[in-house]
Amino acid sequence: MLGWRLKEFSHPYNSISSAKAIMLLDQYFHTLLPIIEAELVSAVAQANGPGLSELHSMLSYAMGWEGPGAGPETRGKRIRPLLVLLTTAAAGGEWRVSLPAAAAVELIHNFSLIHDDIEDQSTHRRGRPTIWKQWSIAHATNAGDALFALAHLELLRLAETLPYPRVIQAARLLNQTSLHLTQGQYLDLAYEQQLDLTEADYWPMIAGKTSALLAACTELGAIGACATDETRQAYRQFGVSLGLAFQVQDDTLGIWGDSALTGKSTDSDLVTGKKTLPVLYGLSKKRAFYQRWLRGAISPSEAPSIANLLAEEGAKEFCLHQVERLTNQALAAFTTAQPQGEAAAALVDLANLLLHRKS
Repeated sequence: MLGWRLKEFSHPYNSISSAKAIMLLDQYFHTLLPIIEAELVSAVAQANGPGLSELHSMLSYAMGWEGPGAGPETRGKRIRPLLVLLTTAAAGGEWRVSLPAAAAVELIHNFSLIHDDIEDQSTHRRGRPTIWKQWSIAHATNAGDALFALAHLELLRLAETLPYPRVIQAARLLNQTSLHLTQGQYLDLAYEQQLDLTEADYWPMIAGKTSALLAACTELGAIGACATDETRQAYRQFGVSLGLAFQVQDDTLGIWGDSALTGKSTDSDLVTGKKTLPVLYGLSKKRAFYQRWLRGAISPSEAPSIANLLAEEGAKEFCLHQVERLTNQALAAFTTAQPQGEAAAALVDLANLLLHRKS
């Protein structure tokens, strides 16, 4: 447990209680998730054909539909497509219009996971072997490329429901986001060998790796509603700040989270030497943690005491305050966007679900 709770987003209307908003979010989950899943299945089916059944199986495995343990746990929460659809509705549009965009961002997300697992040499994801471990690096690279292509094909289906200029705007955004993702991943890989990193280096990296796609979700949702440029930019900033807060919290959970809830060892970030925000903060102080870091790898048995040392030097409190700062930024942008209706309340609770998770 982090032992500290963020101030929650406020609901957009006093007439909508917190309990009712949570119920609304549950209703949206119940209604939208099967529709999102059907759209994804239809999109991935385009990769099938004569002699291509194994490729299709790889993609279905990556999406959590096939293989041992297939089901909700291996599919993930589908938070990103839900963000797209709820933003469209909150911005005054019909959420069904944005369904191709919702599917596209989820396909891009899963493409990035396949490639990240290759680059990080991760052998497991969501409790089962990764694509490259199950098949090979070559097949996994190709499978990721297929999801990338399918995402862009899916997005073009917006032409069936939106004016052509809006479709071009959405396509440009998805391509810019894809580039931003790879830039963030490059920085993450490059930082592994750099010893003189600072907090200033951290923010551009997570802006690409994590925040870019969440920002695209909320902006695509606003595009689907044909919102004004001012409203679209407000929703984009909401997604940017939400993504940054999400990643800082993830870094914090990676050291001080409850492993029984997160499902992974909290010593992993320290043992693997990842330069997350708590680590960079500790290094900047040049105190006991800094001296220990310079001596080399941290063993699993040593990690708990190093985590305590890092907390004593103020890293944990610093990171939690950063999450609060970014959460307040997200709330300010959300208010500027002037969201409407029940979807606005559900969107608030989806943001709180992201920011108050324990895993």
